Amino acid sequence: MLVLRSHPASPYARKIRIAADLLGLSERIEIATADASDPADSLRRQNPLGKIPTLVLEDGSSLYDSRVIAEYLDHLAGGGRIIPTEPTVRFAALRLQALGDGINDAALLIRYETFNRPEDLRYDEAIALQQGKIDRALGALDAAPPAGSIDIGHIAVACALGYLDLRFAGAWRQEHPGLVSWLKEFARAVPAFDATKV
Repeated sequence: MLVLRSHPASPYARKIRIAADLLGLSERIEIATADASDPADSLRRQNPLGKIPTLVLEDGSSLYDSRVIAEYLDHLAGGGRIIPTEPTVRFAALRLQALGDGINDAALLIRYETFNRPEDLRYDEAIALQQGKIDRALGALDAAPPAGSIDIGHIAVACALGYLDLRFAGAWRQEHPGLVSWLKEFARAVPAFDATKV
């Protein structure tokens, strides 16, 4: 059995759990919570970066990060299922995945700055820099929401919006009604989205 080292709040791990469900592979994957901050957690032996998600294969080797794991799962399911093979569609999906993952990257940096760092040591310019990335990405997505068949890009964007809901009380929703509608439709079409919600 494959083992996904993960944490319930991780948007990247959520992306993999949704991908596995869409690919019909959930039954082949055990979910094992990891504590990336604990030096004693076996995660650091499975992934020298000590990051989640990490997929431990049946032979004991590991794959990381979420982009590589998604590619592997798509391959296991026969290929071309959530990562298209036709070049134009493929690179559009991968670009959309990069945008969703980039929103998560910026949101996590803001979270670390505001949650982990004492208030008097917070760097407001760094927060503003990351927020600008999120705002521009959301604006681009609101102007042109993901379309077509559900692929890894759609999943990544949905998980990014879900993470903004989780950590920032859905503040994005007021300014981006088109994305709110898109996410509602995505959740209707992909039950695993709500099933993986924290």
